[in-house]
Amino acid sequence: MLKTVNLTKRYGAFTALDGLNLEIPTGVLHGFVGPNGAGKTTTMRILATLLPATAGTAYIDDVDIALNPRQVRRIVGYMPDFFGVYDGLKVVEYLDFYGSCYGLGYAERQRMAEQLLELVMLSDKRNAYVDTLSRGMKQRLCLARSLIHDPSLIILDEPASGMDPRARAEMKGILRTLKSLDKTVLISSHILPELSELCDSLSIIDRGRLIFSGNMDELGRHMRGDTPLVVCVDGDTDEAVRLLKETQGVTGLELDESGALRVAFEGDEVALLRRLVNGNVRVRDFHRTPVNLEAVFMEVTNHDGGDEG
Repeated sequence: MLKTVNLTKRYGAFTALDGLNLEIPTGVLHGFVGPNGAGKTTTMRILATLLPATAGTAYIDDVDIALNPRQVRRIVGYMPDFFGVYDGLKVVEYLDFYGSCYGLGYAERQRMAEQLLELVMLSDKRNAYVDTLSRGMKQRLCLARSLIHDPSLIILDEPASGMDPRARAEMKGILRTLKSLDKTVLISSHILPELSELCDSLSIIDRGRLIFSGNMDELGRHMRGDTPLVVCVDGDTDEAVRLLKETQGVTGLELDESGALRVAFEGDEVALLRRLVNGNVRVRDFHRTPVNLEAVFMEVTNHDGGDEG
């Protein structure tokens, strides 16, 4: 779906984006993480064909963004971090205007507007003037605007910025729906726990360079070694400890203050669990420690950033 090849952006002597190589498959929700000034917004603007790259290029559905920008705009929906609305228009008129910009016929514009207003939970505001909407409603309307031409790739730059908890929860529900529709979504956000909950995969960018790209399990292995298995048993842990120490692939084992065993293990987790159960160990819990995205973010971006994301 999306592939960048040595994507670079320079402003004089300053390099905002330094040879970005990123691949995102179809139908995933991919998080884009980095401090202010890391190059996130620069990347998104280039992908949306709003900013030319200094070097390198990107392909969206195998279309070169530099050679075919008009074609790219037909398959990309972009929601910027700062957006304007036309206060003198009603909500449905606002969407109709943008539908006409993409060359949609009247019937198609009306159909898409009704579907999108239902998606973003604004059907009851279809005849309200845009300037009467709350901030959260305007953000949801802007999201609907970016979807009016039914794009296959949706680029969202801080879509929940400034939203209250209820509005953020509504936005999360919309993103889950888009994911279920097999849309590919690239989303940047500073609300890291929500990204880790929503995203199939993510990339971390810092000072214009890609530090990591992959899923959450790969992130844990990349940043701090393999995340430990947590094994909780009913009764004495001695037999579980013996079996674990005898298992190939177990490289570390400790008992924490809660009585849980934390196991450094590389191998088939199902086979390991089966070994414990067959050894008459009463396993109550067996899971990987989730990656703390905020802790990882602080670990790899421990410097002051600029203003541009």
